[in-house]
Amino acid sequence: MTIIDIAIIAGMHVVGIAMLLSLWRLLRGPTAPDRILALDTLYITAIAQLIMFGMLLDTEIYFEAALIIAMLGFVGTVVLSKYVIRRDIVE
Repeated sequence: MTIIDIAIIAGMHVVGIAMLLSLWRLLRGPTAPDRILALDTLYITAIAQLIMFGMLLDTEIYFEAALIIAMLGFVGTVVLSKYVIRRDIVE
C-alpha cells in the first residue's frame, strides 16, 4: 500500500463524513432551498467518492458513473429550483 492509496482512503473517509452531514441537512433542513442545496452537495460528494474509488481500484468505469451522476444531478437541481420558484415545472 503506497502513500497515494493511504491518501485516497483518507479522502474517502472525509468525503463520507461530508455525505453524512449533507444527508442530515437534507432530512432536517428547515426550508426547501436548504434541502435543495443539501441534495446538490450530496450528489457532488457522491461524484467525488466515485472518482476516488475509481482511482483506488485503477479502473475507468467509476469515472463514467460519476459523469452520469453529474449530468442527472445538474438537471435535478435545475428542476427542483424551478419548482420552488414558480411551483410549476413545465412552462
